Amino acid sequence: MAVESQSQKQQGPGKDSTKDDVKASVDCPNCGTAQKLKYKNCKRCGWDLSAPAAWLPDWKWHLKTLGIIYAVLIVAYFLISAWLKQLKPPLEIRDIPKEATPWLNK
Repeated sequence: MAVESQSQKQQGPGKDSTKDDVKASVDCPNCGTAQKLKYKNCKRCGWDLSAPAAWLPDWKWHLKTLGIIYAVLIVAYFLISAWLKQLKPPLEIRDIPKEATPWLNK
């Protein structure tokens, strides 16, 4: 015998409420309780569910953020390269020995 969920027991046997509940519910941003879409306030904490989000990123924010990330990566690359050049031999060697690549000796 399959175990029924609490919501299926309340609605009765044979009704599949999982599809409807997923589409018609939203979580409260304050307490995390699942609420139906028709509710304007959270039934647990009273949070206003009809209020728009406080902030949504736009394309300018994304452009600025990606620009900062790329700039940091480029600076890090050059700093690490400069640091590696200062290492003592043989750690600064970057040439591939000819014995390791015989197909390039032609």
